[in-house]
Amino acid sequence: MRELLNYIDGKWTEALNGDGFDVINPATGEVIAKAAKGGREDARLAIAAAKREFYSNRKGWRRLSAVKRSEVLLTVASMLEGERERFAQAETMDNGKPLREALGDVDDAVSYIRYYAGAVRMPSGVTYDVNDGFGPMHSYTVKEPVGVCGLITPWNYPLLMGVQKIAPALAAGNTIVFKPSSETPLSTVMFFELLEKAGLPAGTVNLVMGGGSTVGNEIAESADVDMVSFTGSTEVGQSIYRAAAGNVKKIGLELGGKSPNIIFADADIDGAVEWAMMGVFFNQGEVCSAGSRIIIEESVKDRFVMRLKERAEKMTLGNGLDNPDMGPLVSEEHMKKVLKFIEQSAAEGGRIVCGGSRYTLDGCEKGFFVRPTIIDNVGKDNTAVKNEIFGPVVTVQTFKTEDEAVELANDTEFGLAGAVFTKDGARALRVVKEIRAGITWINCYNPAFVEAPWGGYKKSGIGRELSTAGLEEYTETKQITVNLNPGTFGWYDIR
Repeated sequence: MRELLNYIDGKWTEALNGDGFDVINPATGEVIAKAAKGGREDARLAIAAAKREFYSNRKGWRRLSAVKRSEVLLTVASMLEGERERFAQAETMDNGKPLREALGDVDDAVSYIRYYAGAVRMPSGVTYDVNDGFGPMHSYTVKEPVGVCGLITPWNYPLLMGVQKIAPALAAGNTIVFKPSSETPLSTVMFFELLEKAGLPAGTVNLVMGGGSTVGNEIAESADVDMVSFTGSTEVGQSIYRAAAGNVKKIGLELGGKSPNIIFADADIDGAVEWAMMGVFFNQGEVCSAGSRIIIEESVKDRFVMRLKERAEKMTLGNGLDNPDMGPLVSEEHMKKVLKFIEQSAAEGGRIVCGGSRYTLDGCEKGFFVRPTIIDNVGKDNTAVKNEIFGPVVTVQTFKTEDEAVELANDTEFGLAGAVFTKDGARALRVVKEIRAGITWINCYNPAFVEAPWGGYKKSGIGRELSTAGLEEYTETKQITVNLNPGTFGWYDIR
């Protein structure tokens, strides 16, 4: 059985308190690794190492040229690509997702690293024409790294979301303290092994596994952390936001979602069904941007639901290594939470069209499987409509008019994503503009690209990841003004 250690100041270490935790394969309930469970003191050591490396090492990571940092990142990308299958298998055993999806995550992670390795070498900064009230001046800006970055990630895309933060943070020249989810630390530890092999200076990258209330809070509260980037639930994000106010650190939050998928009667219904499947059952529905609220024109609702039900009931469930349509949820605790939401929705009048229960057939009796679930006949205040369930559960609501569809779509505290399906191009653009969400699609659902920014409105977060916007998150803008005639002397010369 593998032992997973923290990585602090260039060394692999046990937790100072000697604590540890089991890493569980959600498909079988079996323990696959033992991990060090760090606490506040471990986090403080990691933060101190990152601070020393950033501020005191005159030959450290941030003082390397962009070209040198780019070359190191490209080396890491090649190493990850060379171990594609090993990383994907580890991700599947740790998280539960089908192997083909895990392979896709590794491919995307390689792409993300290469993108930021290139982006950091592109021109940056702006020059300004300024007034001559103080004499001839030249003003311009440069981009600089923020400093010590605390990065905290969830369990649904352990490797990919880790790289989504690590790659731009390192490309910009920052040092990092990284806390993965305790549910899924395996691929993160493996990735830090690659970072170590790449030869980054000690203290540049630090990994501390442990609880959010200890390690996570220490990162958020520490005056020696210059930025914190968190992906996870809105409730935890709010607590990090409050904690980060202590030293007014820069913050990035990618939080929850309850995203609408609006389908008009003129849409390609068969195509809309397939995209709806992708929107809510991909990655077991454990996706922040999941299209978990289908809002469909009343005249085609029955036909759509019938076809969606047929497709959902044909889905295969099983161990992710066997490449089923859907794997288990990440943990027994989360499975029980999802089932409770379904039960409460039904008690409030929701009609379970299919699914709604745990799946224990075909060797899945020890795993944490939930059948693909469709809930019809839900009001706008139904539990399943209001709450982010984060599982393979979708609700169906109907509308008669375009305005009603938009009203239903925006009737949520979240604003991460949304989609519109229609053959009317003008209506598609009109409606998608009215959806209060940061990510929107027309006649598709859930495609994401490193070249396009990612982030939400309202309680779905602050800031953007991916694209050049993702790199900007990990930089500060410095303005520099040069007096082109040193003989002038400020206000004495302009009175």
